[in-house]
Amino acid sequence: MMFKLPPLPYYFDALEPFFDKETMKIHYTKHHQTYINNINNILKNIPQLINLSVEELIQKLELVPVEHKTAIRNNAGGHANHSFFWNGLKKETFLDGTLKIAIQMNFGDIDNFKTNFEKIALACFGSGWVWLVKKDNKLFILSTANQDNPLMGNQGVPILGLDLWEHAYYLKYQNRRSDYIKAFWHVVNWDEAAVRFNKS
Repeated sequence: MMFKLPPLPYYFDALEPFFDKETMKIHYTKHHQTYINNINNILKNIPQLINLSVEELIQKLELVPVEHKTAIRNNAGGHANHSFFWNGLKKETFLDGTLKIAIQMNFGDIDNFKTNFEKIALACFGSGWVWLVKKDNKLFILSTANQDNPLMGNQGVPILGLDLWEHAYYLKYQNRRSDYIKAFWHVVNWDEAAVRFNKS
């Protein structure tokens, strides 16, 4: 199975003015596509792993030959993370239902959850991601380096994820990562997050 760039569920300008059209276009067609190209090239040399989904692959890194492990971790992680990210973005959705209740129970209230999410995102040094994850019926916020994913190492099931690499925001926000993180709340697809929460 060769991986393909998944369809983007909206136009490149759909998240304006919060996430700009040009960044979305480059991020999707160049950065994400490169991860896919790289992983497909690597898997040509590891036929025993060719039929795994990308989620299975990042959870079974112990099966990857040592000479390919770092490249698979980075590129399969990049593909998994970005596929997750695109589907988690949409304007004008609302936090409600069981996910809202769970966030309130775990973080006290929604504002406190957002404050903690932003704090952990800002504390991530260099490139990485910040996540809301569910594990053992509890919600946690954590960050991962590079293209690591919480599914690596059984850290939890991702519910929300925000890309903190500069390529995700630099054209619009330059060095203002804080402004980019705050803009995220305007484009969170809470409907998708609720589905992920209820299925996990």
